[in-house]
Amino acid sequence: MEECMSVLPGSVGAVTPQAFHFEAPLPLQSGASIAGYTLMVETYGSLNADKSNAVLICHALNASHHVAGYYADQPKNVGWWDNMVGPGKPVDTNRFFVIGVNNLGSCFGSTGPMHTNPATGKPYGADFPVVTVEDWVNAQARLADVFGIQQFAAVMGGSLGGMQALAWSILYPDRLRNCVVIASTPKLSAQNIAFNDVARQAILTDPDFHGGDFYAHGVVPRRGLRVARMIGHITYLSDDDMAEKFGRDLKSDDYQFGYGVDFEIESYLRYQGDKFSDYFDANTYLLITKALDYFDPARHTDGDLTKALAATKAQFLLASFTTDWRFAPERSREIVKALISNKRTVSYAEIDAPHGHDAFLLDDSRYLNLVAAYFDRIATELKGVSA
Repeated sequence: MEECMSVLPGSVGAVTPQAFHFEAPLPLQSGASIAGYTLMVETYGSLNADKSNAVLICHALNASHHVAGYYADQPKNVGWWDNMVGPGKPVDTNRFFVIGVNNLGSCFGSTGPMHTNPATGKPYGADFPVVTVEDWVNAQARLADVFGIQQFAAVMGGSLGGMQALAWSILYPDRLRNCVVIASTPKLSAQNIAFNDVARQAILTDPDFHGGDFYAHGVVPRRGLRVARMIGHITYLSDDDMAEKFGRDLKSDDYQFGYGVDFEIESYLRYQGDKFSDYFDANTYLLITKALDYFDPARHTDGDLTKALAATKAQFLLASFTTDWRFAPERSREIVKALISNKRTVSYAEIDAPHGHDAFLLDDSRYLNLVAAYFDRIATELKGVSA
């Protein structure tokens, strides 16, 4: 998903990531385990005395722990949800202690395929174990233990981050009071899985991939990464948004009668692909898209989402966007229906926005005001508990 488009007033300012190391093995759903791993983390705001004001932000596919603020030596490197998190913003860091964590297998500091496998002394590469949304949540729970946080005021995420928030409500029902799920889904559709597989095949068939061990060859499978990003980026935008931004505008005055760039949309997608291939790890892309594919809480309840969510105890806010055809509003409504069937307290908004899936990162005032109002209520409840 795209980085946020602007920095609103009230930035948390310059921030510094922290590395948290865990020696104890983390059992994974695949049956494998990983030990001696590191999670990269950023925090904003202050943890109150009873540690009840913590909010966990879970990231989407190509995001990271860098949720808000900027780095002193990279002032243009602004957090991916800076319009959402900060003093006076919807998730107000004057009131909440916000944690952003980079997931296992990512390429932004947490242990992943590019890091050294202690068993071999070489980068993990293709040997890095496949991880799931549930594995990430279990690792995040260990991080919460380090902070001494027994219960989050809220766990929040958009897209793949929303899947993690939902998994938190199922796996650790007593450890969060509110679950905020934005532009997400209880499972991927066949079409979504198909898009992910085509993107993975672009990487896997790149000659520079070398079976995942491209680090040893001093190369990057850039062609595969470019195509994977272009495929993904198409699905993040709506048809209306593409039409408004690009239409059939030509890059030059007329058709070139070749296979280069004729249209502005082609130029834009190639730019996005080139930029992505400069900073994202190919093995990480494979891992994270597989985690997306595998997420299905109702898999062990014969497809019954109501049964899958029966153990939840949190209050919920869900939001979807009308033009999001990748994680369509119907998917959010499935979650809402299952929660209501379990007599959970649920707030739901379906926002008419033209920007497709990326709308959850942008500056729609109705959306930001919705989240702000919900977190105002959480803050009020916190005051009542502390009184």
